[in-house]
Amino acid sequence: MRNLMLLLLICPLLAAEDWPQFLGTQRDGTYKGKALLKWPEVGPKKLWKMDIGTGFAGPVISKGKLILFHRINNQETVECIEADTGKPIWKASYVADYVDDFRFDNGPRAVPTISGNRVFTHGANGMIHAWDLKTGRALWKVNGKTKYKASKGFFGFACSPLVVKQTLLLNIGGSNGAGIIGLDINSGRHLWQSTNEPASYASPILANINNTPQAIFFTREGLVSLNPDNGKIHFSTKWRPAMHASVNACTPIVVGNQIFISTSYGKGATLLEANSGNLKTIWANDEAISCHYSSCVVSEKHIYGFHGRQEAGADLRCVNLKTGRVLWSQPGLRSGTVTLVGNELFILTERGELIRAKATPKEFQITQRARVTRDEVRAFPALANGMFYFRDSKQLVCLQFSSK
Repeated sequence: MRNLMLLLLICPLLAAEDWPQFLGTQRDGTYKGKALLKWPEVGPKKLWKMDIGTGFAGPVISKGKLILFHRINNQETVECIEADTGKPIWKASYVADYVDDFRFDNGPRAVPTISGNRVFTHGANGMIHAWDLKTGRALWKVNGKTKYKASKGFFGFACSPLVVKQTLLLNIGGSNGAGIIGLDINSGRHLWQSTNEPASYASPILANINNTPQAIFFTREGLVSLNPDNGKIHFSTKWRPAMHASVNACTPIVVGNQIFISTSYGKGATLLEANSGNLKTIWANDEAISCHYSSCVVSEKHIYGFHGRQEAGADLRCVNLKTGRVLWSQPGLRSGTVTLVGNELFILTERGELIRAKATPKEFQITQRARVTRDEVRAFPALANGMFYFRDSKQLVCLQFSSK
């Protein structure tokens, strides 16, 4: 019942097997749709693929429509595609002027959000848009960078929008108390602002803690829980690396009244317990699982995710959520993303390898592995209706894992 209430608050009228926002229906990296078939020895079946522009924003799917947010030349582009066939439905764009200071990629980072009949995007230079899902018509826009006097940070704006009832929530990192903002989903009108927290590269989630719906943010400074209706803070705590040139990018995980957050750069992870607004540290260290840019999943009170800096080559790990004890660690995969599918892990590595492994604390147990692309993969994938969608640096690809 508690999960159902959260689903209704976040994305009303969802199909059970859609993937309408970052990390899926509940933003926990878990797929709850139909069973996925094993792929043949030659590898997964590619149902369709298409050439795309730049960016690290993964796709989202709702009502048979796939939304991709990418950059084509000097245009940030929102593209609507038939999820089953790859056929175009509509395309909308606007001039983009973001330039990456580190020369990585000039495209958008934030995964779009579909809620009801609207699509919400957050561009690399802070442009916030609402689009009509059926037609692609622009419903409203807000320049978050200029309106809230927000810094683009190291790699531009990357917070994926969270919709709770009639409010759009973002960690924009604005000045004068506009670290986190709430906008009206119908008009883009400013509703509230809260905190002086600079923006991070993590996206918020909605959780029910102690029977209270709360928006959980992992900002550049640390953990913040607030009321999504008015921005009132429930609790907060500092958790950031000491070095200036660092980021917080791992999405928080909530299990009951316990909250897991993790970062890299010598800081590490912690499990906190929230009781009546007070936070108690269950464990904290930099040895268990220090996440750089990818987020973790939890199965049967075990955490699965990548430990260590991406550029140094991260290890895939299983960690006991309650104690922080490392149960197994697998080097050599470099880095990537992890999606939970039943009792399986779907691991998509940066080098384009898709691995199926058992979600078990006993050992790293691969059941299937296949090379699905030769190009670099940094965006999070999506799973909907038995289809696995991912984008690399050049193409968007749909793999079929259902019998249709």
